[in-house]
Amino acid sequence: MYKPFQSVLEDKNKKKLFHPRVIYTANVSTTQLAKEIAAYSSLSTGDVKNTIDNLVTVAAQHLQASESVMLDGFGTFRMVMKSNGKGVELPEKVSAAQASLTVRFLPNYTKNPDRTTATRSLVTGAKCVRFDLADTSASGGGNSGEPDDGGGSGGSGEAPDPAA
Repeated sequence: MYKPFQSVLEDKNKKKLFHPRVIYTANVSTTQLAKEIAAYSSLSTGDVKNTIDNLVTVAAQHLQASESVMLDGFGTFRMVMKSNGKGVELPEKVSAAQASLTVRFLPNYTKNPDRTTATRSLVTGAKCVRFDLADTSASGGGNSGEPDDGGGSGGSGEAPDPAA
């Protein structure tokens, strides 16, 4: 689902143009994911939730050890530092205080023989529907908890760069 979003920046013709931006209709909790995954497996909801909780703990330990974490078919998590713009003249003066630390996620993808991106695992099959024009009566309007309902939310929260 998306809606029109007006840029705060003007283009070369002094116009503030509109672009699509993903909107979120729900937040899906770990407990909800565990219920849905349990429906696909022989594990209980509690077993699945415990596994997800442990995945988060173990992934954080690896990220904090400067290792990237790849989940096959899902994507890769890695730590990145974003400079705050206050550079120094000598390498000896560089410190972590010059940057902020965050985690980046890159969904799995495959490449075509010509090296173009073929698919991104979390985006493949997604359909873009404008929120204010969507027929919400057909969707049921909520998350039933059944495995085939898709889980509810998705997307990066950012519109693609219109200049790209």
